[in-house]
Amino acid sequence: MSSKSESKPAGQYFDAAIDLLRRVRDEEAGNIAAAGTLLADAAASDGRLFAFGAGHSSLAAQDVVYRAGGLALMNLLAVPGVVGVDVMPATLGSALERVDGLAAAVLDSSPARPGDVLVIISLSGRNPLPVEMAMNARALGLKVVGVTSLAYATATRSRHTSGTILKDHCDVVVDSKIAVGDAELSLDGVDAPFGPASSVVTNALMQAMVAAAVAELAERGIQPPLLRSGNVDGGHDWNGRVFQEYGNRIFYRF
Repeated sequence: MSSKSESKPAGQYFDAAIDLLRRVRDEEAGNIAAAGTLLADAAASDGRLFAFGAGHSSLAAQDVVYRAGGLALMNLLAVPGVVGVDVMPATLGSALERVDGLAAAVLDSSPARPGDVLVIISLSGRNPLPVEMAMNARALGLKVVGVTSLAYATATRSRHTSGTILKDHCDVVVDSKIAVGDAELSLDGVDAPFGPASSVVTNALMQAMVAAAVAELAERGIQPPLLRSGNVDGGHDWNGRVFQEYGNRIFYRF
C-alpha cells in the first residue's frame, strides 16, 4: 500500500480531505455542539432556521435545505445573483459579494424574525455581503452561526468599511480549517495549486450541526421534523404531513 507521500494526486486529495475532516471533528466539536444547540433552541420555540452562502459557499447552504434526512425547518436565504455559478457572467456573483447594502435589503424582505437562526457560510469571511448579513441579522434579533476559515483572519484584510470580518459578528463560529487559497495539492510543472476541499469540509460541518440539533431535540423529548427521501415508499406522504404541520416555518414550498 502506498504511503501518503507516494500516492498519486487523486489519492493525495482524499488524504488531505480526510485529514481536514478529522481536524474539524476533533477541534471543532464544541463549536459544532453550540451551533446545534442554537438550531435546536429555535426549532423548539417556533423559530425559523436559515442558511446563507455566496458562490461555492452556497452549495453547503443548499445541501441542508429540503434534504432527505434533514431538518425540514432549514430554509435557504437566497440573494439573487450569488447563489451559484448559473448567473452569467459567473464573475458577477463575486462582484455582488462586495456590494454594500445588499444584505440589508435581502433581510428586510425575508421572513426572518427575532429568535430565528441564520447560518452564514463564507470561506474568507472578508467580503461585505457576509459581514453585513451577520451584522444586520443580529441587529434584527437573530442568532448567527458563522462557518468560515479563521486562517483568513490573519492572512487577509477585510473588504468591509468597518474593517471587520464574519467571525466578529457571530454568536458561534465554526472554523473549517481550510488554508488560504483553498487548494490542497501542488505538482511539478503545474503553475498553480489545485484541489479545493472547502466544499467537502463545509458540507460535512453543516450536516454535523444538523445532526447535533436533531440529537438535542430528541434529548429534550421533542420529535425533530425530519424529511424522508421521496424515492422510498411512503416518503412523499411522510413529507406531506411534515409540511402540513410546520408549513408556517417552511418557505421553500411557495
